[in-house]
Parts: sequence; structure tokens; C-alpha cells
Amino acid sequence: MKALILSAGYGTRLLQLTRNHAKPLLPVAGKPMVEHIIDKIGEVACIDEIYMVINQKFAGDFEDWAARLESGKKITLFNDGSTDDSNKLGAIGDMKLVVEKGGISDDLLVIAGDNLFDFSLNPFVEFFQEKGDSVGLYRVEPLELVKKYSVVELDETGRLTGFEEKPDAPSTNLIAICIYLFRKDKLNLISRYIEEGNNQDAPGYYIKWLVQRRSVSGFVFSGKWFDIGDLESYNTADRSFA
Repeated sequence: MKALILSAGYGTRLLQLTRNHAKPLLPVAGKPMVEHIIDKIGEVACIDEIYMVINQKFAGDFEDWAARLESGKKITLFNDGSTDDSNKLGAIGDMKLVVEKGGISDDLLVIAGDNLFDFSLNPFVEFFQEKGDSVGLYRVEPLELVKKYSVVELDETGRLTGFEEKPDAPSTNLIAICIYLFRKDKLNLISRYIEEGNNQDAPGYYIKWLVQRRSVSGFVFSGKWFDIGDLESYNTADRSFA
């Protein structure tokens, strides 16, 4: 199994900190936030390599950081060539880039580089090995906050039966978070999605498309989870992890 950390965004909602600094490299509790994710991936024995997709603007910073990093797993950087928010490939475009350039032929764990959490990924991997393509889920309070995310509905077996991106009137507080596991024989669907002219930006759009064509299951995580989107969420995560 391989892991991919999406780290090529520009953090436009956090420009006071990200104008000249890559968001995944911002310090949380004394170390770059992406290292917290790498630590959690490191606990998964079956993952033998971590890929990170980065942008051209901060490529030098990521390369310097990676050269100093001590990790139990091999880490490979892929530069998507973008220089700002206007010419970025989007999360799904970046997934396609890494799958193709990396020649990935293994099952793939995908995590956003600004998702921070304290729970183990091992139960999710075990769930995936039984169910197939799987999406990480989380319960968010209050309900008003759910409007920022993708709302999902599950049947009694854990299969996703509904998926709505940023709903105006959410009916549930169960959201999809950017932690996904894809079977190796389904990775070609990423290219198909893009070839059909679909939105390449938010990965939730791909999951919604996938749910309509394949069986996708949802695993509900419990513990701390932060989507580092603005200064308030960044400061809250920093205090919590400290």
C-alpha cells in the first residue's frame, strides 16, 4: 500500500500565514503539521512509501524540509508545477498526476495535508481490506458547521447511499473528511473522472461521482480532527496538540 499526502494547495483562507509559507509546513505543537500526519501513517505497517504532491511556489521549502526529515518510510515529492491558485491542478488533478508519474499499482491511502487528527489509521485500513473503496467520516457539531463539508448517508452495511457537497440544509452531522482508501484496480477511475470534464478541485466531487458508479463504504472516526482552514482552526489545533 502507498500513501499520498495532498500538499499543493495555497491556503487562501489563511493568507496571513501562508502568503510566503506552505500550509502543511506551518508549525503545530512545535513541528510542521504534515509531520503529525506522517507519524500516523508510520503506524500502518503495510504502507511502504509516502508520496507528497507539492507546488512549484514552495518546492524549495518542501525539499529542504524533506532533506532534514527522519522518517521510517520512504518519502517522495512530486511537483505539480503550479505557481498560484489560478493555475493549480486541484486535488483530483494532483491525485491523477501522482498515480501516473509514480506508476502506482498498489492500494492508495489519500490524506489532505491540512487534516490533523489523533486517531489511529489502522482500523480504517482493516475496514478497507474488508469493504473495498472507503471514505473517512466524522461527526461535526454544531450542524451549521456541516455546511462547509460533504454530508453523507449510510445504509446498515456502512455503504454510502448519499453524498452532498456543502449542503444548504444538512440533514445529518456526519461528514466526509479527506481521508480515503482506494483499491489499486480502481485508480484508473481518477483519469476517467477528469476526462469527462468534471471538477478537479475539491476531492469531494470525485467521491460523489464515484458513489454513483461503484460501491464506496464509510468508516466513522472518533477522536480529535481538525480541518486547518483559517486562523481560528489553526490556533485551536496548535493548542490541542500542544
